[in-house]
Amino acid sequence: MAAVSDARRQGRPARPATVGIRWDRVSRVAMLFVLFGILILYVGPVRAYFQTKHRVAAQNAIVKRLRVENRRLLERRRALSHPATLEREARKLGMVRPGEKPFIVRHLPPGP
Repeated sequence: MAAVSDARRQGRPARPATVGIRWDRVSRVAMLFVLFGILILYVGPVRAYFQTKHRVAAQNAIVKRLRVENRRLLERRRALSHPATLEREARKLGMVRPGEKPFIVRHLPPGP
């Protein structure tokens, strides 16, 4: 009752003791729900962004590896276009020229 008498002394009417809806609190709670809803709406796109970023990095690594392999194969193709290299590779496979006699040497000791 001391609060009622202080309010009357200052010239303000006393508040009724009934409990009503506190609209300021309701608006705060509503604002929290709205912000939480907005946050939920951002979760999917952010997750998709990071998944896409991961996939792009993986694909870039594959492309880099394929470019290195492509360069190596182009160099090999260029080397095989020379007759001396072509003959050396054919001899490694055991091929001989027409008219040459192949010799097979067996039971050689292992090399160094």
